[in-house]
Amino acid sequence: MKDMIRRDSFMTTILLVRHGQASFGQENYDQLSELGSTQAQMLGKHYATTQRRIDAIFTGSLVRQQDSARNFLARYQSSINTDCSKALPLSSAINIDEPESYILPQFDEFNHQDVFKKSDPAFSSRAAIAAEIAKSEVPNTRLAELFDQAMQRWHGGDNDQDYIESWPQFNQRAQQALEQVRTKVADLNLGCDSTVLVFTSGGVIAAITAQLLKQGSQIAYQLNKSLVNTGVTSITLKEQSTRLMSLNEYSHLFCEGKRFVTWR
Repeated sequence: MKDMIRRDSFMTTILLVRHGQASFGQENYDQLSELGSTQAQMLGKHYATTQRRIDAIFTGSLVRQQDSARNFLARYQSSINTDCSKALPLSSAINIDEPESYILPQFDEFNHQDVFKKSDPAFSSRAAIAAEIAKSEVPNTRLAELFDQAMQRWHGGDNDQDYIESWPQFNQRAQQALEQVRTKVADLNLGCDSTVLVFTSGGVIAAITAQLLKQGSQIAYQLNKSLVNTGVTSITLKEQSTRLMSLNEYSHLFCEGKRFVTWR
């Protein structure tokens, strides 16, 4: 009977996870803060203790995405191993020695440095940006304001030719990333009702979500601003149907205290 089950009748749940808190405002943004590592570990513990089986894990190529996945996996596995009765073997977890098996660069975030610099000729260098921010009594707030202006320009569509990757190009890449996961899942032959975790970034999740909601770039930007670090967006794939089930779920953080909930 099992052999008679049609492969296209299988349903896959894709859990799109925004990386843990990165290093906003620092020289190198693409690294997890200490809190960011903790957030990813908290998600791993949450899924292990609530019996959420993860059949495969993928990640973009950015350091903050890969390190989020590693922190998640380490805590997920250690939490399972503390109670053998709760064993949830992974069919295809990360093999650190084979990055080509789990890294999908299509899930990388847009080039935020390029978006920032193209928003104003005066911001052509980090020194110029730092000088502008230093004028404010609250530098981080001023930095957030400038970044918002830059994002509005990028999403606006009137200056697409200025960017290394315009919003339409990025949006297309995000949709292709989801389709690549669909293909990967089919190749892995995980069976019916499998769950796949993907560590990516806010822009990618927002673009995919907006597309599923049949919305444009401005809604995508508003969604992006609301996405919490390690917040989980759930999508189901069945045959050629793709359905949004939940957006930006982060109870694994809030149950431990509001201080764990961040947006950077």
